[in-house]
Amino acid sequence: MEESVSGFRVRGTWEDVVAHGERLTDALRELDVDADGLGEWDDWRPKAHERLEAEVSEKTVEQAVVEEGAGEAAGVAPTEDVQTAGETVAESMDVLEEDGPEDVYEKLVTALEHALRATDTAVRKGLRRAERTVFEEVMTEFTPYYFDNELVSANLRTTSRLEDGGEFVFEVNVNDDELKAAVGRRLGTREPDASSD
Repeated sequence: MEESVSGFRVRGTWEDVVAHGERLTDALRELDVDADGLGEWDDWRPKAHERLEAEVSEKTVEQAVVEEGAGEAAGVAPTEDVQTAGETVAESMDVLEEDGPEDVYEKLVTALEHALRATDTAVRKGLRRAERTVFEEVMTEFTPYYFDNELVSANLRTTSRLEDGGEFVFEVNVNDDELKAAVGRRLGTREPDASSD
């Protein structure tokens, strides 16, 4: 393992890459870091049973595309939000006749929120479809597989075709400098084969 300003790097076989990810994960776990960030990293890091062009590629694409919006998280389809917005506008007309303009304002704001959420959902779904296609068909062919969250940034690539004697290069950067130093100290005390999946 090489340690540099940009992170902890290992070059070698798939087994070397997997072991490097395991050692880093163990060190981070021992340092009691953010559980969510560590969980995301642990899900993405290469595993012994995975293949680069299948599982790691898919995990990279999943991590790179736009997240779900409020409508998707609530399980509401854009058409439902548009329908709700329309119904709310219709209700606002009834309210105008009965209660006056103050209540109409609240109804119109609610209708606008539903319309905006429907637009957000539709745009995110379309953008994810396009991103997924670009990442699956283009980006992973020319750029490293990567992961990025607040805790760590990582990239995994091959030096050339593995069939032609290429090797893997896996570099992980811990984004907080103090935490990176603590991880470096822990990694420095470990033997390369001292971790398990």
